[in-house]
Amino acid sequence: MAPEIRHRRTLGQILLLSAGFVVLVIISTASALLVNKARSDSAWVVHTIEAENQINAVLLEVRRAESGARAYLLTLSPDFLRDHEAAVAAIRPLLDKLATLVADNQAQLENLAKLRSVIEMRLAQFDREKSLVAAGDLPGAVALVRDVGSTDSSTTMRITAEAMRGEEERLLALRTTNADKSQQLATIVTVTGSTLVVVLAVISVLLVRRSTRARDEAEAQLRDSNLNLESTVDERTADLREANEEIQRFAYIVSHDLRSPLVNIMGFTSELEELRNDIFRRIATLARVASDAPPPAEGTEPELEGADRQLSEDFSEALGFIKSSIAKMDRLITAILNLTREGRREFVPARIDTRELIEGIVSTLAHQAAETDTTVRVEPLPAIVSDRLALEQIFSNLIDNAIKYLKPGVPGDIAVRARTKLGFAIFEITDNGRGIDPRDHQRIFDLFRRAGTQDRPGQGIGLAHVRALVRRLGGTMSVASELDQGSTFTITLPINWNASNRNSDR
Repeated sequence: MAPEIRHRRTLGQILLLSAGFVVLVIISTASALLVNKARSDSAWVVHTIEAENQINAVLLEVRRAESGARAYLLTLSPDFLRDHEAAVAAIRPLLDKLATLVADNQAQLENLAKLRSVIEMRLAQFDREKSLVAAGDLPGAVALVRDVGSTDSSTTMRITAEAMRGEEERLLALRTTNADKSQQLATIVTVTGSTLVVVLAVISVLLVRRSTRARDEAEAQLRDSNLNLESTVDERTADLREANEEIQRFAYIVSHDLRSPLVNIMGFTSELEELRNDIFRRIATLARVASDAPPPAEGTEPELEGADRQLSEDFSEALGFIKSSIAKMDRLITAILNLTREGRREFVPARIDTRELIEGIVSTLAHQAAETDTTVRVEPLPAIVSDRLALEQIFSNLIDNAIKYLKPGVPGDIAVRARTKLGFAIFEITDNGRGIDPRDHQRIFDLFRRAGTQDRPGQGIGLAHVRALVRRLGGTMSVASELDQGSTFTITLPINWNASNRNSDR
């Protein structure tokens, strides 16, 4: 597929997804607003119905109070009196609740004030009627009832209540219409939005299917084109593995074979050192005889003089050079053998608390740290799955180097810290030592190569070995340093290392 076509197709998919997202946002927002509007309109409808019911409840309790009072005047039964008093007790709370319901309507508040005035007047009349009955003046109470019936209070109450019910009926019709419109609009928006979403989903599915077919075709072409490449890579990988194994075998054989003549040289050197005393003692004796000098006192060795003494010193110096060279050669052969053995060792993954491991390493180096007044700070470190022995060798070498290469007269400060990122643990070993020239940053990782002043013992194998171990563990290693500015060695290792892939590549 041409890059331009892929670009256009990708751009179209992005635009389609963006359009779908915008539509969803608009629909969701509009639906939420309309649903809230419909809920609000419905609440006002319910509010209007409650107000109308409250008006009816007030009138019902007033009629109940009137009926109870009249029945009590006719029969003087306590049951009718109790029913009357219960109705009277319920009237005022009902009026207060009705006032709360119509508080948003000024016209209804005015009508309610008229209704409350008439009802209060009627309640006062009920109280006078009961007082007359209690005083034994039943005819007076009956006459008072007739007088009330001749007034227009009942008519005023009825007209006012009808006016309030009419206002609520008007509001009910208006609010019902608004609620119906809001619900219809919400339904239209929801259906329209759902239709658009379905259409966009269908288009997206078609585009995805077309992209999938194009991708499958591209993958098939790529597999065909890479078929020969994969076989070539497999062959080269096998050749490299075989060559690597051959190099390790060669290094082992060479190192092992070198040790045999080296042992012979060491033996003959020791014999020469033992013969030296006898040879030069004889030379000293012959020199005394030739010069007619008196023999040395019994129990003392004859002393060399002149050229013989210089020859003895040169001989001893030569033997010293030979022995130091033999020792260095022995250390190098031992290091090579250790490297070849390590290369053949099978790594075993295990879950490791790296902070505990490094603190153990620091405790073994406590004596060297105390001698150089060095502080080693180990910050919280993550647990990882890796080879324990390899990690011990890596961190032991780096911390030991940090203690070994400090600036003279400056207290050492070494910090070990780590962080995690994308499945890897990134360890940093930082010191305030003498530092490394940037030109030697790669040199220090080469076998038998060292940088800077060579005033510390070593064969130039440690960092090369450390980097080889890090690579076998699937990680990377780097250094950041300047002369007299300290160094920071960075080790990146997988948090969950799988030994199967790396052990096969040694």
